[in-house]
Amino acid sequence: MAKDSTKTTIEADGLRYRSKAPGSPFAATSSFGAATMSCFLCGKHRPRAMLKSKKLLGKSQPVCSPTCKELDELLTKP
Repeated sequence: MAKDSTKTTIEADGLRYRSKAPGSPFAATSSFGAATMSCFLCGKHRPRAMLKSKKLLGKSQPVCSPTCKELDELLTKP
């Protein structure tokens, strides 16, 4: 399931990507609590309220709460 690679070239004005939307999909929000972080286990970005800290590899890491699988099922439920 490899992604189709798109060939890009550097334009005269220095831009490379024409189809890429500018900015980040994880835009900064005005409040700290509404920000997203990535889960250390699954890598998906979640709001801070859906994460908990768990000690992994000797350091506290943000992980999905209660688990990644249960949270995915909860969010995809119609």
